[in-house]
Amino acid sequence: MSAKLKSNYKYTIYTCYIGYIVQAIINNLGPLLFLTYEKSLGISIERIGLLITINFGVQILVDFLAAKYVDRIGYRNCIVTAHVAGTIGLIGMGIFPFIFPTPFSGLVTAMVINAIGGGLIEVLVSPIVEAAPAGKDKDKAMSLLHSFYCFGHVAVVLLSTAGFLILGMSKWYYLPIIWSVVPFFNCFLFASVPINRVTEEGQELPVRKLFTMKLFWVFVLLMICSGASEQAMSQWASFFAEEGLKVSKTMGDLMGPCAFALLMGASRAFYGKFGDRMDLQKFIAGSSLLCIVSYLIAIFSPVPVLALAGCALCGLSVGIMWPGTFSMAAKECPQGGTAMWAFFALAGDVGCASGPGVVSIGSLLKPENGIKTGLLCAIIFPLVLLLTVALRRSVRVNTECD
Repeated sequence: MSAKLKSNYKYTIYTCYIGYIVQAIINNLGPLLFLTYEKSLGISIERIGLLITINFGVQILVDFLAAKYVDRIGYRNCIVTAHVAGTIGLIGMGIFPFIFPTPFSGLVTAMVINAIGGGLIEVLVSPIVEAAPAGKDKDKAMSLLHSFYCFGHVAVVLLSTAGFLILGMSKWYYLPIIWSVVPFFNCFLFASVPINRVTEEGQELPVRKLFTMKLFWVFVLLMICSGASEQAMSQWASFFAEEGLKVSKTMGDLMGPCAFALLMGASRAFYGKFGDRMDLQKFIAGSSLLCIVSYLIAIFSPVPVLALAGCALCGLSVGIMWPGTFSMAAKECPQGGTAMWAFFALAGDVGCASGPGVVSIGSLLKPENGIKTGLLCAIIFPLVLLLTVALRRSVRVNTECD
């Protein structure tokens, strides 16, 4: 088995799938505990919003540094380090709030360590899969890669909900420690599986060349809006269900973030199977329009169940945005290299930080409406995404990358 592990690229792809599950744990375990942080640790909603910003802000910094240094340090060293950081960060989520001077400072420290791991995983798993010699199954592997983030999100919600019911919310701190087993295990797999570079040394486009391409900046804007549209709802869905809709935590988590992730995964799996038969830009445009509608349903529906259905529908709508943009970029700019993937991950994380941040700030504008005002403000992101796709179709942009 050890010899197979070190020579068979199928195991490389499987290990990358688990890597995206680790990414899902890092990004989505914390939001399930937002109300717990507020009630049991005395952390305000403004500071909870700051935790989201710190998470994706650090990932942005890591993405930026990765564009310059990953090729020098090596893919394997970086991806193993990412999983070590994820292991320590998750353990820290359960321990640091109780041993640091304040609970908030402990959570911030754990969040920063987690974000270092999450940022590196996001930058590296896509090019590692892209570089693996998977033949005709390459597109399928890439689509499945992004769907595993959704499957990981579903697993986080379902298993954590079961954990909360078994242990009780007063012992929530055991859950992050239990989840740390996943990155710990995957760390050893990444240390063994074969890993290639996405482009040979000296063949990738220089960063300066990337920055002069109009198409590159179109993709950057698409990535920002994709990340913001997804995470504005995903990060606040649990809080919205409990505080805004006044449903139980179990029902809120299952019908809110869990259904969101399940439908997002279904969308990506559908694209993985039928993507070669569809016009990807039209599909993304339609998804953007559906995203706007889903936000409006969640915000304005007077019936909690319908509002939760809007949250879930949002997951279906955003599923194609991120991997669809990656797919277009991979086809239209195959020589972009690690730097291009890193800058797209950076742009996506800018969106992931901006979307939840806008919800947090918007919620303060009319406190009597709670988080609904914040979600209404976040509609700007799928709207800009829709306009950008329309612009991409109507304006002739240079698509040559060499």
